[in-house]
Amino acid sequence: MNHQESLVSINVLPILEEAFVDCLLAIDFIESFSSVTVNAHNCCEHEKMSLAEQVAGRQKQVNFRVYLAENHLQDLIQQLKSSFSGTGIQYWVLPVLDQGHF
Repeated sequence: MNHQESLVSINVLPILEEAFVDCLLAIDFIESFSSVTVNAHNCCEHEKMSLAEQVAGRQKQVNFRVYLAENHLQDLIQQLKSSFSGTGIQYWVLPVLDQGHF
């Protein structure tokens, strides 16, 4: 099955949240996105966590979800890499199997 839409899930440190929002708002092919504060549990990146975060076993981050046409996916990733290189932002790309409104 060939999917024509993608959902990009992106975890950003809170200190980068405003800059990330500004960046997404400036990209003309993004119609909308959502964000939510999450607790990230990443056992492999303790050096990037404060002592309190290491003790708690989690790090506060902001998760952005961007729904877009698949033909814009590489453009989005390139723009974000260009703007946020070296910040450690983690992302996942998921195919959208269905979407709609109730």
